[in-house]
Amino acid sequence: MNWIERDSAVVWHGFTQMGCYADNAPVIVERGEGRELIDVDGRRYLDAFSSLWVTTLGHRVPELDQALREQIDRIAHSTLLGNGNRIAIEFAEALAQVVPVDQAHILFASDGAAAVEQALKMAFQYWTNRGVSGRSTYLAFGGAYHGDSVGSLSVGAGGFGTDIFDPLRFPVIRAPTFGDPQAFETAASLIDRHRHELAAVIVEPLVQGAAGMQLAPAAQFAKLRIACQRADVLLICDEVATGFGRTGTLFAAEQCGLRPDILCLGKGITGGYLPMSATVASQRVFDAFLGPDLSERTFYHGHSYGGNALAAAVALRHLQLFGELKVLANVNERSVQLRRALDSLRRSRPCISDIRLVGLMGAIEISDAAGAAKTARKICAAMVQRGVLTRSLGNVVTLVPPLTITAAEIERIVAALTGAIDEAVV
Repeated sequence: MNWIERDSAVVWHGFTQMGCYADNAPVIVERGEGRELIDVDGRRYLDAFSSLWVTTLGHRVPELDQALREQIDRIAHSTLLGNGNRIAIEFAEALAQVVPVDQAHILFASDGAAAVEQALKMAFQYWTNRGVSGRSTYLAFGGAYHGDSVGSLSVGAGGFGTDIFDPLRFPVIRAPTFGDPQAFETAASLIDRHRHELAAVIVEPLVQGAAGMQLAPAAQFAKLRIACQRADVLLICDEVATGFGRTGTLFAAEQCGLRPDILCLGKGITGGYLPMSATVASQRVFDAFLGPDLSERTFYHGHSYGGNALAAAVALRHLQLFGELKVLANVNERSVQLRRALDSLRRSRPCISDIRLVGLMGAIEISDAAGAAKTARKICAAMVQRGVLTRSLGNVVTLVPPLTITAAEIERIVAALTGAIDEAVV
């Protein structure tokens, strides 16, 4: 059997129809170098969606490789349930200094959905511990995506075929999508109206990634912040996708003027090396859980691999490299370059109905009466044939390259996109 046959015989791929998997010519990766992935036949592909938005600095980063080697000579993992670990403490100290959360306290997990799930439970128990009853629901936005566990799926807006799980989802108060010009005014009104029912508001700051890079003006988030403060409702910022430089600042909440009560982090936290996520709570939230040993105020929640030492070592070095490599400056320079190139492409290709870009989170929306979603997928397939790997979301072609992408590599992405559009759109 070849690699694709061996793969489809035993591996079940997420968000993938396995009945058609082999027919879609999947890339079988063997190794990576810089911003490129190399398949089992030696073909190279520019990783223009950062291996599902997790790879920030590229593949085989020497400093991160070294951090991993050094840590494995000490210990790979020890539990944080009731005990500590030196490297997890050091990373938590460093992270607490840069997150937009007051006096941060960090609970680790292994992926973004788990970080959101922790945040939802944390917000609910916060009110219970304070002796406040009735605060058991959440306000979330239309178009939101917060993960695919049951709680995170509930605060998400659906899509991706998740309607089948509606019987499992709990109801939430739903504000409009970011595309509605009155979204934040409506959200503020809903917060005021349901203030005695709400445990928390959850929002993706600045951009809803899985919704096709739907953007909201940074200034609009002040309305959300003021409404939460006025109604004494907790604010959860889900920065699983937007955190760690993706939008041009270390965290998107900085651009929005938000200091959430709870912050969810994942994806880029280890630069794409190892599974890790974090739920960051403010002092206000943390204090509500303090009490006698084994008391009901304890947060009885934790993950076996939470705070994994190997992941923490890489995450700490990764955070340090943002300053050493001037990563944010590169993100903003390459974003300007990509914007100009995509705007120029849009003017000459009528099938492009919109360009949305913040930092290095980009979307090219395709309008095609014959079937825009299928056309977007064909464009991505044609880009793969040109050595650039990306992924579509419905009728959107996403461009989410590593934060260290070079000017020449941006040109390579746009050239592949241009050729792919001309091939796929007839």
